[in-house]
Amino acid sequence: MVELGIVGKPNAGKSTFFSAATMHVVPVEARPFTTIEPNYGVAHVRHPCPHTELGRPCNPRHGFCVDGTRFTPIKLIDVAGLVEGAHAGRGLGNRFLDNLRVADGLIHVVDASGSTDGDGNRVPVGYWDPERDVEMLDREIVLWVKGILERDWNTLLRRARVQRREIHEELSKKLSGLGFTEDAIRDSLRRVGGDPESWGSRELEELAGILVGKRFPTTIVANKADIAPRENVERLVEKYEAVPASADYELLLRLAASKGLIEYTPGEGEFRIKEPSRLSEAQLRALRKVEEFLAEFGSTGVQEALEKTVFGKLDMIVVFPVEDENRWTDKEGNVLPDAFLLKRGSTALDLAYAVHTDLGEGFIRAIDGRSKRALGRDYVLKHLDVIKIVARA
Repeated sequence: MVELGIVGKPNAGKSTFFSAATMHVVPVEARPFTTIEPNYGVAHVRHPCPHTELGRPCNPRHGFCVDGTRFTPIKLIDVAGLVEGAHAGRGLGNRFLDNLRVADGLIHVVDASGSTDGDGNRVPVGYWDPERDVEMLDREIVLWVKGILERDWNTLLRRARVQRREIHEELSKKLSGLGFTEDAIRDSLRRVGGDPESWGSRELEELAGILVGKRFPTTIVANKADIAPRENVERLVEKYEAVPASADYELLLRLAASKGLIEYTPGEGEFRIKEPSRLSEAQLRALRKVEEFLAEFGSTGVQEALEKTVFGKLDMIVVFPVEDENRWTDKEGNVLPDAFLLKRGSTALDLAYAVHTDLGEGFIRAIDGRSKRALGRDYVLKHLDVIKIVARA
């Protein structure tokens, strides 16, 4: 399952974003380092569901489907807030960074309102420049990786010489626990250029920056857009393609929907109050503010940020494996029970291994559920493909 890290400085709204996206409500307080241990939860990304082509409803084993829109699960990790100097252990830095090892991508929740300083302490709205937070977090992750490189760089070079190995081979073994691939390491070394034997601090920092850019695709979320100066939001959108958001509003809507007070589908730009008489005047005022926000921005931004990261930054597609290519069912007759998120460019063989190792090892062919055409192991999957895998028993 795809895993995303929710990152940012203390008090930027990370935990509220996490709670809104997962409905796993975690402690939120107006003080730094409320989150110490990471929180784990399941969120969902939206995409069309092929069951509409069948005229029969689907039976998701995981996630759910609403009016032809499928919600496929992903994992979220809400980690401790990051402050300047985290790479050297300041705050909860080392713990924060170690928790990112399993993340496929990051969502950086930024306080666009400028109402918290670099350490997450409260300041007047507009006092702090949120661009400083974007730059700080990027640099801290780069310096963390640079520190890992520096610790054994000379030993690594010497080992490569003695064993007559390429440097990228030795480096890939050292960084394998961080999820860096050998191809990414080889390309990053090439981009820095020159002889690694003569590299110093500057070159290692450049190498770390290139590696981090490849390893951690990141979506910037301009959170607290409901109270932020508009120029702050516009600047973050223009410079970083940030997603304007109000995690507070998304959490409010999801909680109200869970209590049956409103009808709301995550990510939509509107909601419907079921029985206004059940709500207090204060609740109605709060919902009217949310309506104004939705009218301006189109959504609360939470769902959009998840999908921008998964389908945009990570370039994933969704594929539906089935047992029966004619009825699009599993052995029990469930329609389109599974939806797999895979990297664009994945093949039929990759899907087989993703479903089960035995299917990959016994792969014979795949069958396209729409055309019924036989497909080889090298067939490149398309978004929303329905595929049957034929394998040796």
